[in-house]
Amino acid sequence: MIASLVVALGMAACGVAAGPSTTPTADPTKDKLAQVLARGTLVLSTDPGYAPQSFAVKGATRAAPTKCAPNQLTAPEISGFDAETGKLVAAELGVEPCFVTPGFDQIIAGNWGDRWDVAWGSGALTEKRMKTLYVTQPYYTTPANYFVLASSTYTTPTDLSGKQIGACAGCTHELYLRKTLVLPGVTLEYPVQDPQIVTFASEVPGLAAVAEGKIDAFLCSQPVGAAAIADGAPLRMLDEPAFNTEKTGYVDRGLTLAPGPFLDRINAAIRDLHANGKLKELSIQYFGVDFASAAGSFDLTSVGQTVP
Repeated sequence: MIASLVVALGMAACGVAAGPSTTPTADPTKDKLAQVLARGTLVLSTDPGYAPQSFAVKGATRAAPTKCAPNQLTAPEISGFDAETGKLVAAELGVEPCFVTPGFDQIIAGNWGDRWDVAWGSGALTEKRMKTLYVTQPYYTTPANYFVLASSTYTTPTDLSGKQIGACAGCTHELYLRKTLVLPGVTLEYPVQDPQIVTFASEVPGLAAVAEGKIDAFLCSQPVGAAAIADGAPLRMLDEPAFNTEKTGYVDRGLTLAPGPFLDRINAAIRDLHANGKLKELSIQYFGVDFASAAGSFDLTSVGQTVP
């Protein structure tokens, strides 16, 4: 972990440096991309306690000089796969990345009030979320797996039928357990029958509940559970995934500014980062596995998103 933090600090410091200067060609009071370019910052949502996707960098010093507002975190203060993705996109736009910390429930609810511009928070591309949010080209793809106590006898998902299974409240994993999850173009299967669903505010307390023997299993994104095991939690992952999700960026559908050019630039940046292998490198650095490459070939037009 110390080594990863050192690397993260180095990457974070580099993240402050913006790419080539870009001048807005539209009216910043009417166009979202023009607003971002004129302001010189890309404001990203983050969770400082969601390692390895995003975490506060211990001992980091706030960037100076900075265009970030006093209530925003600067690039050296936050790192992780999601955070570094945001920094790379900001560099592609030629602006400085700044971070705010809303709750995930606030993010997926939409109507952000222009408090942040885009969210890369390991959020899944689902039909329900597309009602309140625009989605971007996916930046990585992950399986969702069941995590059980290492000493338990469970070996397959079917062994968990009728058992107490945890999931984060409102997440795709809870919706899956309730059989209400809809993923564009995906047919889901349900080998676990009649689970007793227990919800948690986030994955951290849910995985801890399994480790403490309070529930039988917890369903979450594979990298999250794997990180808990790497940190010493007495857990074991069942090999058979429940489903896979495309992790996407979110942009608020409640925008009063024209979103089209902004989404086009964001999507172009993500595609470039897939093409040059930088997202693959980040995935291997933070997860030890390439979860990114498969997302690069996802056809975003297949979800039928309309952008004014």
